[in-house]
Amino acid sequence: MKIAIYGREFNNSVLPYVQEVFNVLESYNNPILVYDKYLDFIKDKIKLPANIQIFTCHDDLLGETDVLLSLGGDGTLLDTLSLIRDSGIPVIGINFGRLGFLASINKDEIKKAFEALHNREFTLDKRSLLSLTSKHGLFGDENFALNDITIHRRDNSAMMIIHAYMNNEFVNSYWADGLIIATPTGSTAYSLSCGGPIIYPSSQNFVITPIAPHNLNVRPVIIPDDVSLTFEIEARSAKFLVSCDSRTETVDKSVKIILNKASFHVNLIRLNNETYLTTLRNKLLWGIDTRNY
Repeated sequence: MKIAIYGREFNNSVLPYVQEVFNVLESYNNPILVYDKYLDFIKDKIKLPANIQIFTCHDDLLGETDVLLSLGGDGTLLDTLSLIRDSGIPVIGINFGRLGFLASINKDEIKKAFEALHNREFTLDKRSLLSLTSKHGLFGDENFALNDITIHRRDNSAMMIIHAYMNNEFVNSYWADGLIIATPTGSTAYSLSCGGPIIYPSSQNFVITPIAPHNLNVRPVIIPDDVSLTFEIEARSAKFLVSCDSRTETVDKSVKIILNKASFHVNLIRLNNETYLTTLRNKLLWGIDTRNY
């Protein structure tokens, strides 16, 4: 099994866990590919196996990689999308961050997780994505998002009016700071913090969640994922922001945004000892009495 490793810079408290990852991989004699910028960051901090190779982009992974391993939090795992794209390469994340809905492997369970991975004791959890289209070619060939695509105002600019259409039928004019269009995967991210519902991953839905709406009777709306959404912007400011997960571009208000379900999905590796509901209960502390006595 050939494993590619992607990560971001980290503080020294994480070093023992990163070292453990490479030690365990070396013990299984797995060929290892490491993202070049990550390798530059860690090469003088930990002891690395001798059989390491380097990758720099999406093309380097094609036909070479069985699993892409993300070392960090959910934001780090979202970064891997620009590397795997539509290749179908499965992704698994070890959580060095805080909440970790996507990077679900705890840093204290590294050895156990690799044992399960080596024995192929896992399933592939297929997750849908959103894709963005515009005449201006926003985001180039990385115009997709696993969590959400967000339209929002710039810094101190005035409230926006976002005219939304579904299959060319008018839905609503949102007077708000912005609008989140989230996948089921992204329903536990920004959308949840703005009052959106939790959507089960296989539900085949998206959710439109307003950010600080002016009209309090405007609520999140769950829609089927086979529709086309169009957004037109009206605002005092000449520019607004559009985000695909963690990537953001500044856009002229004359630009029309069209969103659809992407033509490909992402394969998240889910070990056999975990389920989506288990992750929800653990991360959201369901059923746990957190009161201090």
